[in-house]
Parts: sequence; structure tokens; C-alpha cells
Amino acid sequence: MSAAAGKVSYKGWAGIKRAFATPSAFTLLVMGFGSGLPFLLIASMTLSTRLRDVGLDLGSIGLISLASFFYLLKFAWAPLLDRYAFPLTAFLGRRRSWLLVSQLLVGLSLAALALTTPGADVTALVIWVLIGSFAGATQDSVVDAYRIEIAPASAQAALAATYTLGYRFGLIVGGAGALYIADFQGWMPSYLWMAALMLIPIATTLLAPEPVAPEATVVRRIDFIGAFWQPFSSYFRHNGMVLGLVLLLFVGLFKFPDQVIGVMAGPFYLDSGFSKSDIATVSKLFGIWMGIAGAFAGGVAVAAFGFRRMLLVAALGVALSNLAFLLMAHHPSELWAFYAAIAADNLFQGFAGVVLIAFMSALTDRNFTATQFALLVSLANLPGKFAGGVSGYLVEATSYATFFTLSALTVVPTLLLLAWMWRRLQDREQHRDRTEPEAA
Repeated sequence: MSAAAGKVSYKGWAGIKRAFATPSAFTLLVMGFGSGLPFLLIASMTLSTRLRDVGLDLGSIGLISLASFFYLLKFAWAPLLDRYAFPLTAFLGRRRSWLLVSQLLVGLSLAALALTTPGADVTALVIWVLIGSFAGATQDSVVDAYRIEIAPASAQAALAATYTLGYRFGLIVGGAGALYIADFQGWMPSYLWMAALMLIPIATTLLAPEPVAPEATVVRRIDFIGAFWQPFSSYFRHNGMVLGLVLLLFVGLFKFPDQVIGVMAGPFYLDSGFSKSDIATVSKLFGIWMGIAGAFAGGVAVAAFGFRRMLLVAALGVALSNLAFLLMAHHPSELWAFYAAIAADNLFQGFAGVVLIAFMSALTDRNFTATQFALLVSLANLPGKFAGGVSGYLVEATSYATFFTLSALTVVPTLLLLAWMWRRLQDREQHRDRTEPEAA
């Protein structure tokens, strides 16, 4: 696919079908699975549910969640991924060398967490969460770079949907699958099974082709400092200082309403009177399928209407979907409220996720694919993640209902930034449409 990427059009309905039919689409499906599988186990709901299940208080759970901060700082070492191959596996190529090592390390960390007792050895738990989040973040950065380098900008919405499908399958297994196993067999077998499933993306990495490196349009500095400085200086040179900063701030706030409630989701479900099996069925089985539906809707919408208008729809949807959790707060232990809240939340999460990925892909300079996209992804999660770390104290001081209401109101700054950028984003879309190659 990479060799032909510049000669093939992926615009419109025919383009979407063409993108999904390529071998790289299946590769991204499996790579997405490998990225999604460890996330809930290391950095989100499955881990927090496990910690609550063994009796930890909400404040401690929120603080422990900060141990997964490597997911927020992946841009710090992404320049190395752009410049070098991993020495011991360099024969696989620049992208796959890092992929293999990071996937092996993810599997090892999950196995180690299986053998760790949270209530008895918090230190060991935090250390392996740190290792797992570093490896998972590295894997995510390389997969993002692989996806961007394998296809032109007009294919990114479709391939983002394919990647998201795999990612959501990974969330199903790492969420519902892990909770089901934990409910019937315990947490140790649950995490061991998750570690074994990392063999699937590992095998795919060994069999997948290495993407053709994009032709450089800048002179790369060969020194170590240059490897870190050039991606950032290139970003501001292309966008300008003011617009560049506003774009970074917008990306950082876009998912804030969703991110800020992530850590409290598992404890909220348990405190609402639902069992681990209920949570697995509704949140991480039904909910994931709703997220997949939203992801495909987002991919089609961006391909049909462009990312500018869809950013507005997605931002409003994510914020308003948080209010659906008020149904659960006022109707605890009632499954219909659980289903309604999860349907709204996951549908707009999936939609917004693909819209944001397509938008960030359009902002990325292919000379520094991994670094710039990692910076944008980290910013998309950083503010909400840190706010989520102290969210337990806010819930304990007020209530879940107040917490969800306040989280929805955090969309206001995002909408103000989007209004300021509206005409500038229109110019960017029109430029892309004029320069995108058509079918040969």
C-alpha cells in the first residue's frame, strides 16, 4: 500500500472502501488490538476496578492511576523512534524494531501484574504499571507513525476507523474479558490471559511489511539535540507561533470532559450497586460495540464533510454524553440507566476519537511522524489525566452527580478555541483538497 499511496485516491465512498480493502487495513486492525488490550489493564478502568475490589479508597486509586503517566509523555522519547531503529531488532526496520520490543515488554508487565498483590505490595504494583505504561505508550507512538506513513491524508479517516476497531476489540478483551475472568477465576488468571494475548500483535509485527520511509523535505541535523529539537521547531515554523499554540491547547482540551471521568468510572459502577459481571457486560461489551459504531460513523463523517464541522459535533457530543451518567446517579442499580449512559458515552467517544485522530494526522509533518503525533496524543490526554488523578477527592467532597455536571461544563473553553480557529481550519481543508493526489 505504501508504494502506491501517492497514486491512489481515497476520497468519497469508493475511497473508503478501497482503504478498508488494503492489506495494511488488517495490519492496523491487529496493531490497534495490541494497543487497546493493555490500556484498561494498566492505565484505566480494569486496574481501578481491581484496586477498588481489594478495598483501596478512591483517593488512593486516583493517585495510583498517575503511575501510568508515560501514556501522557510519549512525545519525550518519540524523537528517538523517528530517528533510530532499536539496536537489537534493527533488522526488522525502524518502525517494527521498536514495535516488537515494546509489545514484548507490555506482555511481560501484564504477567508481572498478575503475580502482584495490590493490597500487600503497592510498590511493586506501581513499578510494573510504570513499565507497562512506558511500553504501551511506545507501542502506540510507533503504530500511529506506521499508520500515517502507510497512506495519504485522505485515507487517514478510514484507516483511523480500522485502527479504532482493533483498539476497541482490545478494550473489549482488556475490559469485559478481564472482568469476566476475574469474576470467575480471580485477578491472577485474568492478567495472565491478557499477557498471553499479546502474542497476536507480536506475530503481526514479525509478518507485517515495514512502511517505506517518507522522502525527507528538511535537512535533518545528525546530532542528538537536533533529533529532539527539529520536530518541534518544524511544527511552529509550519503553523506559526500563535496558531501553533492554539492548536496544541485545543487538542489538549478536546477530550477533557471524557478523560476527567475515566478514573472514577469503575468505582462509580461498583458504588452504583453493579457486580463485576454487570460492568463487564454493559460497560466493556455493549459499550465497546457502541464505541465501534461511533468510530465508523466518525470515519465516514470526516471523509464526507471534513474534520472542521465534525470537531464541533464531536466536542459537544463528548461533553453532553457525560450528563447521561446523571441517570445512573439518580437511578442506582437500575440496568436501563446503566445501558443508556454507556450507550451515549461510548457512541460519542468513538466518534470523537476518530475525528481527533484524523485532525491530528492532518497536522503532522511526515518528516517527524512519531514525534509530532505523539506530542498531540499526549496533549489530548494530559490535562484530563492529571485532573482525573484528584477526581476521587472531588467526588468524596461533593457527589458523583456534581462531578459529572462539572465535567460537562469543561467543554466551554474548547468551543471558544474552535470558534477562533474556524476560518483558519477552513483554509487548511481547502489546501489539502487542492493538493491531494487523485487516482492514477
